[in-house]
Amino acid sequence: MTAATMPPLNALRAFEAAARHLSFTRAAEELHVTPAALSHQIKGLEEFLEVKLFVRKTRSIELTDAGRTLYPGLHVGFGELRQAVSSLDRIRNDRVLVISAAPGFTAKWLTPRLYRFLGENPEIDARISATPNVANFEKDGVDVAIRNVKIGSITDPELTVEKLVDIAMLPVVSPRYLEQFGELKEPQDLTRASLIYDESLSDRIEILTWKDWLEKAGVEGVDLRRGLRFNSADHAVDAAVEGAGVLLSYYTIAYEDLRLGRLIGPFGLKLTADRAFYFVCRKADENRPKVAAFRDWLRRERDIMLANPVCPDDPENPASVQVETRKKAAKRARSK
Repeated sequence: MTAATMPPLNALRAFEAAARHLSFTRAAEELHVTPAALSHQIKGLEEFLEVKLFVRKTRSIELTDAGRTLYPGLHVGFGELRQAVSSLDRIRNDRVLVISAAPGFTAKWLTPRLYRFLGENPEIDARISATPNVANFEKDGVDVAIRNVKIGSITDPELTVEKLVDIAMLPVVSPRYLEQFGELKEPQDLTRASLIYDESLSDRIEILTWKDWLEKAGVEGVDLRRGLRFNSADHAVDAAVEGAGVLLSYYTIAYEDLRLGRLIGPFGLKLTADRAFYFVCRKADENRPKVAAFRDWLRRERDIMLANPVCPDDPENPASVQVETRKKAAKRARSK
């Protein structure tokens, strides 16, 4: 078949979409035409090629042998066309970096540091998509994602995946709460404490919970039906900072509040989950300047955090110092 006798491109596109969906209706929706118009295009293609491409049933369609032969090449071809056009879009928008991350990580870890990345890279404008949903790099226009996922669970060969930091959970509480309700000297003291629950990922069976931590600490008698519950990690941390109770928090997400003394880790026990925060991008994009710059910056910020741990039972923890200072001031006031 010569170029002059090639079938119309629109007819081939209609066939590829219908074969991919195995539905004239869904294909028509994708191509923004009516099902009748799409069916007419495919009928014209069948007449042009002098073969039947679909077996039309009452409520479904199936590919014929000829259709199954034609589809793979067209599917690859149209996919490459879409990718080529998408590449042009990315070149035009290479100044804008779209970052997808969960709301809690965005608010508590990424946002307090992001100004440093923008200061180092003034030619880049960042757009943050704070969502718990997994990024679709093709449909959502996302350049990079930071995700809390089970270790080894991302296996897509078209993605570049790099572990940033393991997930660890620990109880955190504000000095304000300790002042009002008394010290938490040992885990068993949690039986009289108000608990806060971060349920932002409660639908994942491998997520560590208060039940897991209390069992590991050997604590009994805590009513896990009671307490304050949030479906966003940053809201749970904010509630703990305000003195609402004791939260089992992600170490990474609570790190800044621990470092600045707004929270304290009263116990030394941290649980490590079979999960981690990962950097993810499309393999085809990993060497793009804005993506490479962000990845390098993430590594440096991660290394700074790991090199400066906030140890829960460290007497030099700012929160510990703050609590002790307030206790001494209250004692002096009572003695006058």
